[in-house]
Amino acid sequence: MEEKNWNEIAQQALTDNTAFDELYEHFFPKIYNLIYARVKNSTVADDIVSDVFEKMVEHLAAFDSSKASFATWLNRIATRTLTDYYRWQSHRQNVEWDDVFSPKVDDLEQPDGQLLVKEGKKELLLAMDKLSEREQRIIELKFWGDMSNKEIAEILDISSANVGVILFRAMGTLKQILGQE
Repeated sequence: MEEKNWNEIAQQALTDNTAFDELYEHFFPKIYNLIYARVKNSTVADDIVSDVFEKMVEHLAAFDSSKASFATWLNRIATRTLTDYYRWQSHRQNVEWDDVFSPKVDDLEQPDGQLLVKEGKKELLLAMDKLSEREQRIIELKFWGDMSNKEIAEILDISSANVGVILFRAMGTLKQILGQE
């Protein structure tokens, strides 16, 4: 399968609604997952994601593919929009891990099995909270944002090797925390 050139599609989106729709359809789930993983509230995530895409539309003509890929550019908009949100909020809201992922639970599964799954996800969420902000951000970009180490490095302005090291250590820390509890 050939990789799409999102930089070219972004340029086309300035005048072509089909190209714009393609950008939106591809990047919306990634941006939504990143934002939702941070705010853990669907209403707030909806508002922030709307702001991100409004800013994308406003500034699409200023996008310069020689400075960064479209994915990186859009993720920077998302990061800045999220930062703006946190400037106006004094604390994060607590939610269940299910609110972040909403996995499909088999209806035939026993209630005690559902409880174990819910408890495991809650433990993972609590363990994630024990990581540094940088470690949390890298894990979120990697797993919720489905990004490569290189893309994460561009967003955070660090080397991709550094991303790999931080990710490796953070995953080890998570395993340790979950093994201790």
